[in-house]
Amino acid sequence: MPSKKALVRRPSPRLAEGLVTHIEREKVDVDLAVEQWEAYVEALRTHGWETIEVDPADDCPDSVFVEDTVVMYRNVALIARPGADSRRAETAGVEEAVAGLGCSVNWIWDPGTLEGGDVLKIGDTVYVGRGGRTNAAGVQQLRAAFEPLGARVVSAPVSKVLHLKSAVTALPDGTVIGHIPKMDTPSLFARFLPVPEEAGSHVVLLGGDKLLMAASAPKTAELFADLGYEPVVVDISEFEKLEGCVTCLSVRLRELYV
Repeated sequence: MPSKKALVRRPSPRLAEGLVTHIEREKVDVDLAVEQWEAYVEALRTHGWETIEVDPADDCPDSVFVEDTVVMYRNVALIARPGADSRRAETAGVEEAVAGLGCSVNWIWDPGTLEGGDVLKIGDTVYVGRGGRTNAAGVQQLRAAFEPLGARVVSAPVSKVLHLKSAVTALPDGTVIGHIPKMDTPSLFARFLPVPEEAGSHVVLLGGDKLLMAASAPKTAELFADLGYEPVVVDISEFEKLEGCVTCLSVRLRELYV
């Protein structure tokens, strides 16, 4: 039976110091960010997800972006080794959380770097973005961890955005969605649907036809509604100032042994 658990992590008081790579720095309202995070977590709960709050990492400005710290495949948790040195202290609390859920725990080791935002799973196909935060050794180590379990690992170049899932995610039927100006190789994906807004590239599959997505992509939400999906819209504007999106604020654990 599929599980519906999601790891989340409360924003650090130092959130405004978070890294930015491909965009200009803007002032972040931390109090508003906390309100937006709470609404995001409530949206998950409202749609049947049990949220598990990882211990805060207040000294790590980017720690709210918990998805980057671990990659799940079935019951296996692969603890990431972030490409940004300042983020490496974020993984300890996440490792403790997944071990407590009974996951089999593996690690990315030096010289490998890998961040969870670079990993897009569609069925048993695992796309891994090779770019600024995830290197070739990280891709190789992920392949070694997951291919024996039945995964097919596909490496994808990432140069225009922070992570692979900054550019593309997928609909419930496996169709990849993305904003073409932010993509390196749209042809990599056999089933691809272009979307009109960058933020429209990011959806979290809540179950059934429900898609969690950002309020900053109203045209894309309309497109998805026309396709028969039900957009569940949340405002994450303060996190978008730090290159965040709806996927990176949680880790969805869909295949735990329950």
